[in-house]
Amino acid sequence: MIIHLAMASIHKELFIEAPADAVWSVFRDLGAVHTRLAPGFVTDCRLDGKGRERIVAFANGFVVREVIVHIDDAARRLAYSVRSDKLEHHNAYFHVIPTGEHRCRVVWVADLLPDEAAESMRGMMEQGCLAMKKGLESSRRPLEQPRARP
Repeated sequence: MIIHLAMASIHKELFIEAPADAVWSVFRDLGAVHTRLAPGFVTDCRLDGKGRERIVAFANGFVVREVIVHIDDAARRLAYSVRSDKLEHHNAYFHVIPTGEHRCRVVWVADLLPDEAAESMRGMMEQGCLAMKKGLESSRRPLEQPRARP
């Protein structure tokens, strides 16, 4: 007997007018999603669980716990999993790929269950892509490392 299980898979790509290393440094700053990566879309982000987890609050009121599964600095790839009572399963990754000296492509893929959650997740990812593009391209300042406070 073969059982076929369907899982929603959402794939987004965006091109960023900034160097891949600079963009990766923003993704790599795990606790600054709300200030450096997607301000406005993400309203708060707190590291938890010895830095392996973060609590992320979105502008629509949705709050999730994200478990950081893997960070590959050489490949510029960040894998994470959302824990939420609305999702049976979620696994996603961001991949920052250079496409020129001052340009890169960001690939964002999410696999999730139940399938019924796909439309809502797709909408959030589309909003997230718009916020990331705006945040990453609006000025050089968000790409710089945050300055230490005196």
